[in-house]
Amino acid sequence: MDVLLASPRGFCAGVDRAIEIVERALDRFGAPVYVRHEIVHNRYVVEELREKGAVFIEDPAEVPEGSLLVFSAHGVSPAVRSAAEGRGLRVIDATCPLVTKVHVEAQRMAREGFEIVLVGHAGHVEVEGTLGQAPGRMHLVETLADVAALEVSDPSRLGCVTQTTLSVDDTRDILAALKRRFPEVRLPRKDDICYATQNRQDAVKEISEKADLVVVVGAPESSNSNRLVEVAKRLGARARLVQGASDIEASWLDGVGSVGVTAGASAPEILVDQVIERLTTLSPNGANVFRQPEVDEGVVFQLPSLLR
Repeated sequence: MDVLLASPRGFCAGVDRAIEIVERALDRFGAPVYVRHEIVHNRYVVEELREKGAVFIEDPAEVPEGSLLVFSAHGVSPAVRSAAEGRGLRVIDATCPLVTKVHVEAQRMAREGFEIVLVGHAGHVEVEGTLGQAPGRMHLVETLADVAALEVSDPSRLGCVTQTTLSVDDTRDILAALKRRFPEVRLPRKDDICYATQNRQDAVKEISEKADLVVVVGAPESSNSNRLVEVAKRLGARARLVQGASDIEASWLDGVGSVGVTAGASAPEILVDQVIERLTTLSPNGANVFRQPEVDEGVVFQLPSLLR
């Protein structure tokens, strides 16, 4: 059996930064360090940090007054920031800078009197944080049908931002539909979808054209991981999302000559290694691993000044 390993895959710069923020905070200030939501959507990463002394919560009210609270890579609303301030919490912000860019743009358009369309998935923690940047002025759309049903007060004063971890192709279609329906809409100057999401989707497209089955390592809550599954299926490959090697069932490999393997932006490389090992074990004749050329994405985000 052939295993086609995608590149780039796994951790992006925003995830690297967020995890390092929690680790450095634990080293410098000691346990416990409270983290609002999972720092990134990956069970393995969260459990490792929990063992080191991180405590994951959803509401700042759960954090003892005066304690240290880290905001996750997904970002938070101003209301969450105010709640933390009201409890006198020391805060370190691990929001991905690319998510922060979207927040700043939404705030700017709101100040200018625009209504704002947010293209994203309802209930995702990043979307909740972005919606909170301009309460009462934002409309969430997920599908072309949502665009068709959208009603706004003044089509000449309409802006748009997107969740950073969407399907590039689906988002392009939705933005085009918005432009057709509201010709004066202010679309993002550059796609809000982050470089890592786009690069990983491009890589999975390449392996999906050659693979009978694509295995995506990631969490069910991970938007970018789920989008990788969708991209592979759209190209005709069978695709499965797994959190780890033990999720892979031998029956998946019946009649399969080649398996593509990739990982979402919050999945560590050790999980990819374990998946390859299990595929090798399950294949009667072992596995030949073919790797796409390694890609250096060349992006590094600076740590907060408190931790440098």
